[in-house]
Amino acid sequence: GLSQYSSDPRTEWDLSAYSTRDQVLEAVKNLRYKGGNTFTGLALTHVLEQNLKPDAGARLEAEKLVILLTDGKSQDDANLAAQTLKNLGIEIFAIGVKNADEAELKQVASEPLDLTVYNVLDFPLLSSLVGKLTRVLCTRIKEKSNKENADTPVNTGPQLSPTDLKISAVTSKSMHLAWSPPLRPPKKYRIVYYPSKGGIPKEVVLDGAVSSLQLSNLTSHTEYLVSVVPIYDTAVGDGLRGVTST
Repeated sequence: GLSQYSSDPRTEWDLSAYSTRDQVLEAVKNLRYKGGNTFTGLALTHVLEQNLKPDAGARLEAEKLVILLTDGKSQDDANLAAQTLKNLGIEIFAIGVKNADEAELKQVASEPLDLTVYNVLDFPLLSSLVGKLTRVLCTRIKEKSNKENADTPVNTGPQLSPTDLKISAVTSKSMHLAWSPPLRPPKKYRIVYYPSKGGIPKEVVLDGAVSSLQLSNLTSHTEYLVSVVPIYDTAVGDGLRGVTST
């Protein structure tokens, strides 16, 4: 699958969209570059919530790898989102182009960094990475698939997913969120909220025993998108999403 991002991540195609190499190459050839801001944390959250779900083509038994390609320093907290993915056994490769922040790439990427972090001066030079990156990816997938993962729970279902997100007490500067917790309490919740027409995403991490939150210091006359995602030690449940205007 492939997603592009700026201030609003966009899925270009899911894992299940194409079945042959030629189809994928044709889709890449027709891809239009999405310019704009660099909200890498929001993009990684989008990948977790949207692209790595079974209904997007992610097979439960398959190893999960994310290749992040960025040409700038993130304008939000990329490290927290990346750590959530890595805690779930999802391996991240980080590739920087032009003005990418190498220190940030190393924070985001999985270990060992000499295999998962790459940096080039311009987009045409990405072709020089293809051979090595392909070999490394194939080797890592083989190594990971040889390890025992039988005790790792995977995504979704009523046991892991909260329900019934309610947004109330909305004022020009605040709103109150509440939801019904899943049958199995999560370790924590990750709440992300941001203006629908662009703006800096903000996030709050709550203890899994909490099921409500007051958001304050919002911008008046603004439509906000809100997501609530339950995080477990080795899995992530389906998130809740809502929209409202101050």
